[in-house]
Amino acid sequence: MRIGLIAEGGYPYVGGDARLWCDRLVRGLGQHEFDIYALSRSERQEDEGWVPLPPQVSRVRTASLWTAEDDGVVHGRRARRRFAEHYGELAAVLCAGGGRAADGASETPSALQADRFGNALYGLAELARDEGGLAGALRSEVAVRTLERACRGRDAMRTAREARVPDLLAVAAHLERALRPLSLDWYEDDGLGAADLSHATSGGTAALAGLLARHFCDVPLVLTEYGVRLRTHYLAGADAPPAVRTLLAGFHGALAAEAYHRAAVITPGNAHARRWQERCGADRSKLRTVYPGMDASRFAEVGEAPSCADPDTLVWVGRVEPAKDLVSLLHAFAEVRKEEPKTRLRIVGAPAGPEGEAYLGHCRALAAQLFPDEADGPHTVGENPVSFEEVGGPQLPSPADAYASGAVAVLSSVVEGFPVGLVEAMLCGRATVSTDVGAVVEVIGGTGLVVPPRNPRALAEACVALLRDPERRARLGAAARARALELFTVEQNVAAFHGIYLDVVAGTPVRRVVLDDAGAPLPFGVPAEAHVPGHWTNRPHTGPDTTAPLPEGAR
Repeated sequence: MRIGLIAEGGYPYVGGDARLWCDRLVRGLGQHEFDIYALSRSERQEDEGWVPLPPQVSRVRTASLWTAEDDGVVHGRRARRRFAEHYGELAAVLCAGGGRAADGASETPSALQADRFGNALYGLAELARDEGGLAGALRSEVAVRTLERACRGRDAMRTAREARVPDLLAVAAHLERALRPLSLDWYEDDGLGAADLSHATSGGTAALAGLLARHFCDVPLVLTEYGVRLRTHYLAGADAPPAVRTLLAGFHGALAAEAYHRAAVITPGNAHARRWQERCGADRSKLRTVYPGMDASRFAEVGEAPSCADPDTLVWVGRVEPAKDLVSLLHAFAEVRKEEPKTRLRIVGAPAGPEGEAYLGHCRALAAQLFPDEADGPHTVGENPVSFEEVGGPQLPSPADAYASGAVAVLSSVVEGFPVGLVEAMLCGRATVSTDVGAVVEVIGGTGLVVPPRNPRALAEACVALLRDPERRARLGAAARARALELFTVEQNVAAFHGIYLDVVAGTPVRRVVLDDAGAPLPFGVPAEAHVPGHWTNRPHTGPDTTAPLPEGAR
């Protein structure tokens, strides 16, 4: 079958989110064809290029979300009237809070408001198709004035009524970026219309492209969220002015509800994401949890070999950023040292952007303050028991070597989606101490110790308990590795999506119509095995898209 894989800021870009699992999925399903539809987030991401692509990728089509291009479309009076009508209806739903129930018990829009949002969204999509795009209209003064009228409407919430001109401009600009898929030419028979199904690898903008393929071409949609995009938008907008926060929360909530309603199957990456999706309107019968797949072979040597790690070393591995709460870890380690003075802590990871650089500097200063050099301590003068390192050096050439260097792996985060680093530690057969955030408890499943976040004393007590009990460490490490091999491998992930693809396509009518020489429909022109994996029909293979040539070395 042919799958249209839709990614926002991800595959096939080298620096993309969710790049690894998408690449493993595509490579693991060599019996299918993949068309990649990629929405880029930055110029830097585009300049970094693509990962090497396997032969089953027929073509790649890209569009930019980081720069606004002028499509040159000039709308006539009728088109402007249609735009104002549909955009005004969409804005009215946002001003009503996305149509959430009055009791506030759910994030799910009411059925009436959901219908209003959907009708407005697809009305704009049809206008974009008829006129050749909406880029100019969405950035026009008409859009801002239409949004302002909706905010002053009778049904608008008080927060929306208080929106000032800067707020309106900010919301209009955000909506223009979020609605850019409306103006793409992806929804024809030579695009997503040729796919047997579309697979959006995240919610939000990627899911919008899948919704439009379903609306115009009846292509069924599979939606995967390893991190719920709606939750991300809520967190990102926490510092925005109240009016901006309210209107954008309404938009993203309504868009998520529409995607959940129209998708054939929704695949959360863990129970934490699943609960979010259910609260935001996802039908429980459509939900199938599919854990991310990890390449277990990279950790096999460490996981299967007898442990030779320093029994007095704790190790933390990850991206250095405030959400990882290394400050609490350092304070916890100070408590550990009071009980076990020989213990060392290795912090292994690179900073995540400028914020991470600043945070790393703060953590280094805190470590120097908490652990001043002592001449009569268990270590030599000038040696700090906390080390900050990165993977790739002579001592730690790989992530597996980083986990192998410690007897206990620690996770101290205050915010976490699916804890990839924790799974890596489990594959290495390491006992773990983790904070109870995100999907940690679900991943650990009783094979490690879990403590409350932002509680250095509890974190220290758990670490000391494992440092003093080598037999327990070995027992937990073996159980953790067995659990990770059962649930979190690439093979498990690929097999799950293969089954989902077959289930979705099996329940979808064949949409292709074969014509005879006279141009009339040819009955039974598409054989029943058209949806069986493999090239059973005489449909010609589509080569790489000439509008987006594959980079050198991609094959």
